[in-house]
Amino acid sequence: MSSRRWFHSNVSGLEAERLLTERGHDGSYLVRPSKSNPLDFTLSVRRNGEVTHIKIQNSGDYYDLYGGEKFATLSELVQYYTENPGQLREKNGQLIEMKFPLNSADPTTERWFHGHMSSREAETVLLDKGKNGSFLVRESQGKPGNYVLTVRCDDKVTHVMIRNQGGRYDVGGGEQFADLTELVEHYKKNPMVEKSGTVVHLRNPFNATRINAACIEDRVKELQKENKNVTGKAGFYEEFEVLQKQECKHLYSRKEGERPENKSKNRYKNILPFDHSRVILKGRDPNIVGSDYINANYLDGEAKGTKKQYIAAQGCLPATVEDFWAAIYQENSRIIVMTTKEVEKGRNKCTRYWPDPETVKDVGNYHVKHIKETELPDYILREFELTTDNDFIPRTIYHFHYTGWPDHGVPKDPSPVLSILQEVDLKQKAVLSAGPIIVHCSAGIGRTGTFIVIDSLIHLIKEQGLDTEIDISKAIQNVRALRSGMVQTEAQYEFIYKAIHHYISTEMARLKSSDAPSAVYGNLSNLRVNPDAPPALPSHFPGRHEDVKPAPPPPPH
Repeated sequence: MSSRRWFHSNVSGLEAERLLTERGHDGSYLVRPSKSNPLDFTLSVRRNGEVTHIKIQNSGDYYDLYGGEKFATLSELVQYYTENPGQLREKNGQLIEMKFPLNSADPTTERWFHGHMSSREAETVLLDKGKNGSFLVRESQGKPGNYVLTVRCDDKVTHVMIRNQGGRYDVGGGEQFADLTELVEHYKKNPMVEKSGTVVHLRNPFNATRINAACIEDRVKELQKENKNVTGKAGFYEEFEVLQKQECKHLYSRKEGERPENKSKNRYKNILPFDHSRVILKGRDPNIVGSDYINANYLDGEAKGTKKQYIAAQGCLPATVEDFWAAIYQENSRIIVMTTKEVEKGRNKCTRYWPDPETVKDVGNYHVKHIKETELPDYILREFELTTDNDFIPRTIYHFHYTGWPDHGVPKDPSPVLSILQEVDLKQKAVLSAGPIIVHCSAGIGRTGTFIVIDSLIHLIKEQGLDTEIDISKAIQNVRALRSGMVQTEAQYEFIYKAIHHYISTEMARLKSSDAPSAVYGNLSNLRVNPDAPPALPSHFPGRHEDVKPAPPPPPH
């Protein structure tokens, strides 16, 4: 699993119920240490407004739910029951679904805290991007509730266990500190010495970009604060510069765009689609070199299993209008998001590829009829019908033309962008089997990339809840691996943060104002982990304050 922040190291049964009721949804879950048996754990799941508690046994050899499958680690157990929902049911057959991990709060807001990260990932990132003296703090994978200080020393990486003893932190039984920040600050001034004699200097914090979505306000404030310091080299600037240094990893071939036959189809001669993800026009004459070419790439969103699909394209040229409509028809795309004006600062940014109101535009074999046009404060919504010489059944195409984005800079307020994306999502969902959403500006990388990253992250949050982890920098790297240069400026990078922050703040306010379902604590016995297995499982929850107790073993068959 990408994270084990569903583990809450200092939460009681009552607190778990409160958290799942106030912050969770049906299907939200967390894992916590057992209060009655320090070796065991408890899985708490919200379902139908109730909170079900299931004991996880740690036998010393494996983890299991007092019956059923056995696992080497807690993470593997949680992953199994999350990815195999039919395996966890009550005896009467009612399903217990684990959909949304309710993430624990980070022990610190310091950006050197990376949450769930394996030792190998920490070593790789410090050797690849850090320097001697770079350090980070991460969760211990082997000992839940503890942390690890990972430091690069003499071009090698060392890991130091940080113990969490009743909310106080120490290294190797030494001096105790009230929080991780105090501990790190102490050892920055008083370097540790390994048994080998190597001095472990903590010089340069290696800052994380991963964040719990619900905590984005704290991260934005921290980045803004750092941006205003004397040097102006931290905050958003620093994160964006680190991102820019990764560009060399995305030097993929762009041979099709470089062909002499295709040069006239590129608005900017050096902004070309990667070959491995480019949109290929089908049914073209194979004897005509470059006839299948269009300057556009397929992109995926962030949410695993329910990825949103996009096509990022350049703004049309007179010679590419037919190709543009061919791609829309081929992909069964029903939404076009245009983020540029036709002309900006006296320069043509996109040829008008759509018809005037109440007219039809014939482009080769494609016929586009203008049905209606609605002018809203921040964008124009047009509705077209698309037919071809061979397909007379019209397809409705929605054209969202956002005119409020400045060519150099970003909007002051993210609300209009979020409003457009909400309408785009509604229209996309209303059309069964709709193809990828087409997004374009002029070059198809800056504003286009910003829109797509915002929309895909919002989709991820909608799918996995406000407590999911997001990583804006990583999301940009993912789309840059499919189209070069997506998200062009530090201002666009900061705008993504602000847009996601605005969305989450609005959503949290909406949830707070709505009536949250109350927790119900009924008889939660008779659970089992497999509908075909004997009811050997689990767990009875006898009261509000106690942990789940294992049920007696079933009679022999």
